[in-house]
Parts: sequence; C-alpha cells; structure tokens
Amino acid sequence: MTKTFIIAEAGVNHNGSLELAKRLVDVAVEAGADAVKFQTFKADKLVSKAAQKADYQKQTTSAGESQYEMIKKLELDESAHRELICYCNEKQIMFLSTPFDHDSIELLKNFGMPIFKIPSGEITNLPYLRHIGGIGKEVILSTGMADLGEIEDALDVIMQSGTPKEKITVLHATTEYPCRIEEVNLRAMQTICAAFGVKVGYSDHTQGIEVPIAAVAMGACIIEKHFTLDRTMEGPDHKASLEPNELNAMVRAIRHIYHALGDGIKKPCKSEIKNIAIARKSIVAARPIKSGESFCTDNITIKRPGNGISPMRWDEVIGRIAPHEFSADELIEL
Repeated sequence: MTKTFIIAEAGVNHNGSLELAKRLVDVAVEAGADAVKFQTFKADKLVSKAAQKADYQKQTTSAGESQYEMIKKLELDESAHRELICYCNEKQIMFLSTPFDHDSIELLKNFGMPIFKIPSGEITNLPYLRHIGGIGKEVILSTGMADLGEIEDALDVIMQSGTPKEKITVLHATTEYPCRIEEVNLRAMQTICAAFGVKVGYSDHTQGIEVPIAAVAMGACIIEKHFTLDRTMEGPDHKASLEPNELNAMVRAIRHIYHALGDGIKKPCKSEIKNIAIARKSIVAARPIKSGESFCTDNITIKRPGNGISPMRWDEVIGRIAPHEFSADELIEL
C-alpha cells in the first residue's frame, strides 16, 4: 500500500510575490506535505478582459476589477518559477504547478516537472488534454463540475494521446470556495474508481480538515488542499484555505489514518498476541471434581484465563471422564 500523497496547494496565495511563495514552501515543508503546488498561467491566454469574477472571488478581492485584472496580478514569470523550483529542491519537497495554457504546459515540461495536474476547468478542453496526455508524465485529473460522461471523455483523450491509465489519478472535487459539507459527496470518489478502474483521490475545498481525512479512510491515494499564510489576506483563494497550524494537523491526521488502514488481513497483530490468554477464557472446574467423574454442566464452567482448553471444545469435553482430581477453578485437562 502506497502512502497517501499530500499536495499542499499554494495556488495563487502568494499574491504575486516570490517571497510569499517561498514562505508558503516553508509552511508545506514544515507540515510534512509531499508536494507544494502553484499555478502557471499567462492572464492574456487564460481569460478574456470582459470575463466576470466568480461570486466567491467578488467577496475576497478588490471591488470593480475584472477577472483578468485579478488574474494578471497573480502571475509568476519564468524566472520566478526557476527560483521556486530551486528553492523546493533545497527544501526537499516536490514542486508542482497547474498549467492553464499551452505555453505554460511547455514551460513546466521543459523544467522537468514529474506530474501534470489538470484543473477541473480544463476537463472539457480537448487540445489542452491532448497536449498533456502527449507528454507521457503522471497525470492528476480534477473533476469538479463534471459528470461521469465528461470524465470518461477526458480520460479517453489523455490515454489516446499517449498516457497509460496506470499513470492517471482522478480527483473528485466540488468547485465551490468554500464548499458546503452537504455538497462534498465523497462517495462519488468511489463511484469514479468503480466506473473507470483508475486510482482516485480528493481535492478539497471545504473549510476544516475533516473531509480530506475521511477521504483517505475511503481510499483516496492523493489529497490536495489549499493553504495560506493568513486566511484574512486579500485574494481569491485565501478564505477557503487552511492556515499553517491547520495544514500541520491535517497532514499529521492523514499519516495516522494511512498507518491505521493497515494491509486488510484480519489476524492478531504482534502487540495483542500477549493478551489472548488474559482476555479469552478456558474450560475450568466449577467445583472440586473427583478422578473418574464425568464432566458435565454441573461441574465445569468457563472462566479466564484463556491458556487452557478453548470453550469452543465444550461439546467435546462434556461426557469425558476426569483423568484425575480437579480443584475449583483449575484448568480442565483431558
């Protein structure tokens, strides 16, 4: 069983600052995440200047600005990417970033990024899916706003472009920030797994850490969660993100759940074997028994400890002859 892969999603919570981005890397490292992920895009290629912001973005960003103006302030250029990758290497954490356009895909490919994350909004972007599928790297596909048919179509494109199914992990997600608990629908993750025979995970947008922990218990092999330095900062994603102490708690809990899941084989574990004789019972004399007396329900009973004849052999013992005298509570021998 492979350890749950935890992606600390910094996204655009650096607010366009390389120094803030590095501080986010530090937080992810401190928490024990496996990877820290950013977003790579050029506003001119991502959104039209007339596009409106989502409702949640209107509540957390400057009033009056367009989605383009908001996104433009959050770009990280090639130089910043190069510096962030070097910083992540120094800190021994995997650098990941989600590309939102073809130039960004090529940039990250040239940087040698080992995993390509497809965000929910690109699941119906045929040329984009073909581009990433043709690279042949590990792919993580988020499925917010999608139904099973759209997931199937996207998987077909990615695989037909050259990425085998074994290299694809599909993340269940709900694209709302923050996501209401009633709209999480974690069982959909298992539906995806059953429908397509793929590895599955969960990209969480709820407030708190309970849902991603539950997702791990339900079989998620990847967890992605937004985090920030401070939830009160201005920016589109801070409000629905974890603060550093919460990220620490989530990672710690997920690691515990992973170890608690075990290998699925039901057998006594090493530490409990010593308790078998203490907790189980044996057949013992209910009163003094004379040699040659027949064992019956009047003279034998079942008590602890469990290092004698198992009560499962009760019928076998009834009617047998006592080979010698037994005192009360003495373990029965045949």
